[in-house]
Amino acid sequence: MIEQNDAKKVIEVIGNNLIGVSHDSKNFERLPDSFWGYFARGHDEKGVFGVIITYSQKTQDVDELIKIYEEWVNKNKTKSD
Repeated sequence: MIEQNDAKKVIEVIGNNLIGVSHDSKNFERLPDSFWGYFARGHDEKGVFGVIITYSQKTQDVDELIKIYEEWVNKNKTKSD
């Protein structure tokens, strides 16, 4: 299980990264109007994490993406997880 301080560090990195992205409108110039996503990856001496944020005007887009990731996790999960 992730330790409290490690969880705090992960959220701080994600939050700071997203704030940085949000302050520059050029990051959003070429995004399609109906669907876009953001991926951040980070690590410390204990592990690695990734975050995916998706926006869509259609709920089905987000639901399908979550389903794809859930299937990938189930397929690639090891017995020790």
